[in-house]
Amino acid sequence: MSTSHLFAPWRMQYIRSLGKPDDGRCYLCDAADASNDDERRCRLVLWQSEHCVVGINCFPYTNGHLLVSPRAHKADFDELSPGELLDLQTQTARAIRLLKRAISPQGFNVGINLGRCAGAGVPGHMHQHVVPRWNGDTNFMGVIGEVRVVPEAMSILYDDLIQRVPTLE
Repeated sequence: MSTSHLFAPWRMQYIRSLGKPDDGRCYLCDAADASNDDERRCRLVLWQSEHCVVGINCFPYTNGHLLVSPRAHKADFDELSPGELLDLQTQTARAIRLLKRAISPQGFNVGINLGRCAGAGVPGHMHQHVVPRWNGDTNFMGVIGEVRVVPEAMSILYDDLIQRVPTLE
């Protein structure tokens, strides 16, 4: 029996970021600052609202995993203004609507990890995960291989989702 290798080179960026101190700047800040279509596509930004940015997670749990984050680099709920809090939920609902139309999930996990010990990959910049789910979407890969299988390239997903964003209004 030969050993097979499954490569996920995009994970190294995430792994290297784990030990870095929070300097008030992160990839979510870069996404919030994206000012033209090329920058938004490069950073997988689907849209920006007054207070939030919505994009495809660079380190997804599954296909269609989106992040909704405040534009400002803030770590916790008590730092957000009432407008930011409302917009975070409004844009999360909009993200769910988009995914329902585009990839027809059967359910969602929606949540926020506050702090490194709670699983936050970017603990200094809070963000809400919108993870589409399907019956039977887990398999042996995570248990045996400690690997997640994401069945579609993020660039293809981006193209599909970005075309549908204008229809959400």
